[in-house]
Amino acid sequence: MDTGRELGDFLRSRRARLRPEDAGLPTYGERRRVAGLRREEVALLAGVSVPYYVRLEQGRAANVSDEILDAIARALALDETEHAHLRNLARPRQTARSPAPRVRPTIQRMLDAVDAPAFVLGRRCELLAANRLATALFFGSVSAEPILPAAGLNCARLVFLDPSFRALYRNWEDKARETVAFLRLDAGRHPGDRRLAALIGELSMRSPDFRRLWAGHDVKERSTGTVHLDHPLAGEMRLDCETLRVGGDPDQVLVTYLAEPGSAAEQALSFLASWAARPAPRLEVRSDRDS
Repeated sequence: MDTGRELGDFLRSRRARLRPEDAGLPTYGERRRVAGLRREEVALLAGVSVPYYVRLEQGRAANVSDEILDAIARALALDETEHAHLRNLARPRQTARSPAPRVRPTIQRMLDAVDAPAFVLGRRCELLAANRLATALFFGSVSAEPILPAAGLNCARLVFLDPSFRALYRNWEDKARETVAFLRLDAGRHPGDRRLAALIGELSMRSPDFRRLWAGHDVKERSTGTVHLDHPLAGEMRLDCETLRVGGDPDQVLVTYLAEPGSAAEQALSFLASWAARPAPRLEVRSDRDS
C-alpha cells in the first residue's frame, strides 16, 4: 500500500465532509468550487502553514510530530479511530512477519460453552474459529468455490462475493460498510501486508460495491451493533452484536450475537440450535500460511 497516497486520500475525504460553518469559518455567501473545507482552511484551523499542509496531503511531509497530527485531527473533527488511522498513515511502521494465527484451546472451549452464536476473527477478516450455532447461522450455506481460498473462510469475501451470505443480511449495506471500514483500519496498521493487499485488489476487481465503499476512506473498529437477518431455516431475526478483544492478541476479536430474552429472535435461535445439535464436524479454521 502506498501510504503517502493513502494519507492524502484520507485527508481529502475527511475535509470534504466538513462544511465551513461546521468549523466556525465564515463563507460570506460565496460559491465554493470544492466540497467541504479548502486546504488553506484546514491549515488555518490546525495552525500550520499552507505549504506544509499541502506537502502532508501529497505524502511528502517527513517526521510529522504528534502535535501537528493532533491539531489536524481536531481541525478535521476526527474521532478516536480516525485519529489513530491518521497516525498510522503519517508514520507507517513495517510490521514483522508473525506466525500463522492460532486460537487458544481455552478460547475454543469458551466458544463451545456459549449458548449464542460466537466466532473469532483475525487479520483481514479471516475466520479463525466458531461454535456450532455461529456455523449454522452464518456459515452453513456459503459457497465452497470459487470464493473460498484454501486457507479457509474470509468474511470480507463472503460479504461481497457470496450471494447466499449477502441474502442473509437485511441490513447488508451496514454490514458491508463495517467490513470495508475494518479493512481500511487493518491496512493502515499493517501497510506491508501483501495478503491484505491481494485481498483488497481481488475485491476491488470483483465487486463494484466494494470499490464504491473503499473510495470513502472510512475507518472503524469492530464494536457493538444490531444485525437484521433472514435465515433460510430459522427465519427473520434481530440480534445484538458484541465484539471483544481476545486477550494476548490485538488482532483477534471475539464476536457474539445475542437475542433479546423472550423475543421471536430467541425462539429462532433455539430452533437453529436444535437443528445444529445433530452430529456434524465443528468449524475450526486454521490458516497454514504466515501473516
